[in-house]
Amino acid sequence: MYNLLCADGFKYPKQETYVLDLLPTAAGLAVTASDQTVSIFDPLGLSQGPIKQVTTDHGNLRAAKVYSPIESIICTAGENGTVAVWDLRQAPGNAKALQLGGNLPSLLSLACSSATNTVYAGTELLTPHPTFPTHLLSGSTDGLVNIIDTSIIDEDEAVQATFNHGSVHKAGFLNVAEVYAASHDEKLALYDWSDTNQEKGAATMDFGDIRQLLGGGVRYLADVVPKVDGIGAVVGVGGQDNEMFQLIHLAKGPTGWTLDRETVVGLPRAHGSELVRGFCFFDEQQVVYTGGEDGCVKAWRPSS
Repeated sequence: MYNLLCADGFKYPKQETYVLDLLPTAAGLAVTASDQTVSIFDPLGLSQGPIKQVTTDHGNLRAAKVYSPIESIICTAGENGTVAVWDLRQAPGNAKALQLGGNLPSLLSLACSSATNTVYAGTELLTPHPTFPTHLLSGSTDGLVNIIDTSIIDEDEAVQATFNHGSVHKAGFLNVAEVYAASHDEKLALYDWSDTNQEKGAATMDFGDIRQLLGGGVRYLADVVPKVDGIGAVVGVGGQDNEMFQLIHLAKGPTGWTLDRETVVGLPRAHGSELVRGFCFFDEQQVVYTGGEDGCVKAWRPSS
């Protein structure tokens, strides 16, 4: 295991504030937190604190996604059934560019596509993750992962594939044909919705319980983040008892997908005994950012 060192960090002053998500934008690192704020940090100076902060009015902030990283536009949604669009280039008082909804149930999830000028919002049991304009991936506690072509009006014909994974905690596209799903009981599997030879609904790669597979004190799977170049992904797993968070490369080779356990990157002491809620990485700058339930945002770099 190759360990990174914590090079910089910031802790929210209000007690019991959770860091919810980290969203890279051109304006800086956007961080959502349970105090209902969206903050912009200088990635090279986290300890200086937020350089800009807006307060959302969702009642309870549940989801946030980047709409346009170059234009620093993000969307947030929450308990009151609204979606807000924020232009983080603007001053805090002028940052809210648009608010949608208001007569919707509590929203739990979001997905955005600037290519089609669309925002997808999910109520209970729906988690969308589109990575190309017309297709929507949803997963829920009913155990099903669905891929829907939103360009098809007929509801029955729009569903392109369905997989029964178990109560879905995280799900998303790895590429145009393959998706991942992680359950609330920490089981990870991959599915190929273009493979007509695969038994209908069956996983192409079933890793099972990630805790049993990896051992070493791993207790939870935080997220799966596809690489920007479209080749592989990074799986983030952690353990509260050993206070360690690990980044494991999910790579595709001639024989299929594997978790590369020879090149694991470790973040020792991570966020203490608290869960890591989100992470993102910048390969060129060799830096990893994490946020956790200890109210901290941290930057991790190689020791030399």
